[in-house]
Amino acid sequence: MTHLAYEQKKQALSRQLRENRGGIRLQKSTSNLFRTREKEAGSRLDVASLDQVLELDCENQLVEVEGMTTYAQLTDACLQQNCMPLVVPQLKSITIGGAVSGIGIESSSFRHGLPHESVAAVEVLLADGEIVYCTPDNEFSDLFFGIPNSYGTLGYILKLKIQTMPVKPYVELQHIRHSDIDGYFSAIGDACHSDVDFIDGSIFSENEMYLTLGRFVDHAPYTSDYTWLNMYFRSISERGQDFLNVHDYIWRWDTDWFWCSKNLFVQNLPMRLILGRRRLNSISYQKVMRWNNRVGLTESINRLLDRHPEGVVQDVDIPIENAAEFLRFFIDEIGIRPVWMCPIGGHDPTRNFSLYPLHGSGLFINFGFWDIVDNPDKHEAGYFNRKIETRVQELGGVKSLYSDAYYDEDSFWELYNGDAYFSLKQKYDPEGRLKNLYQKCVLKQ
Repeated sequence: MTHLAYEQKKQALSRQLRENRGGIRLQKSTSNLFRTREKEAGSRLDVASLDQVLELDCENQLVEVEGMTTYAQLTDACLQQNCMPLVVPQLKSITIGGAVSGIGIESSSFRHGLPHESVAAVEVLLADGEIVYCTPDNEFSDLFFGIPNSYGTLGYILKLKIQTMPVKPYVELQHIRHSDIDGYFSAIGDACHSDVDFIDGSIFSENEMYLTLGRFVDHAPYTSDYTWLNMYFRSISERGQDFLNVHDYIWRWDTDWFWCSKNLFVQNLPMRLILGRRRLNSISYQKVMRWNNRVGLTESINRLLDRHPEGVVQDVDIPIENAAEFLRFFIDEIGIRPVWMCPIGGHDPTRNFSLYPLHGSGLFINFGFWDIVDNPDKHEAGYFNRKIETRVQELGGVKSLYSDAYYDEDSFWELYNGDAYFSLKQKYDPEGRLKNLYQKCVLKQ
């Protein structure tokens, strides 16, 4: 892959926008959004070919990569040079551009923050076809700091330069059980100031919470395999210590989509034998999910049975001092289990990403929960999701926008810095060719 090929692709996309003055939407083969959008007419901008690693410089801990490159592709290229991106979100199909213009996270986030915090530069295609190169200190620095959590409503990421870090061949894991909520979050705070390389957690009940600490090591007495018959999430309660090669550690959650593969009935031995290693991954599950959304099979069954389940697929970030209170609320009033936990720190207080307000340099706790809440009674749309949104706001937290959101417009812009957003919108998309953030993430336009 050459920079010349990249230049040709980006100029072709620029010409397409300059020649078509109507509304525009992306055409791509992968998406990790868990909200459907209304079908509408308009030009389709095919960005699928922007999927190459352009330059890998692990000596200087930098990689230049096109925006639609999946983390699976990017990480494979980096591991060949004994390095990895500072933060690699958990699913292989997530793209680097998607994780930066949306929000991504993983177990290195306690030290390195979110994926956008390790970006050194980003090239953006604006709605009128202009291409701008943004860094933290050039004339487009406002867009550099405004792209995260903009979801393509200010422009499309064509190319990024991001930081990497060196790796060792293996990761040693410790799964530490806790049975007291306050003690659990106290231990997390302590761990974030220790010498570990990775921290995340799995909450199976209020009396069974695991803190998983990972360390790079040069040698391992054995390595476990969770890419086929064995399930990583089950190993957490079964083993106090474990070893994975670094590749399998990075993708330990992908085989079973954390634990969500249960919804596709593949957490049993016969089905896993039939499907084989190649089909047990988040990419396969997404294809099934999107097929189901198109044909409406689950929706039809629920109508037939007069059931009213609500999908609650969300990630929320709560200040650590309020994390115990949020978890108690969630256990009592929502009830989904398990819940994933991941601390977020490492923020540079001089770098203010205006649309995703993790305030200052404090420690936040990400809670991820992805399931169906069964309810015999019919409530208003988003009943349980709305309860979560309200509690997150009360506790000084913020919610990722990759899934359904139910905020009224005034509350939304208060939470996601509407003043800064519309200033950027006026500067970089004055004709409004791209939907704004509220239209896209709440109204699903």
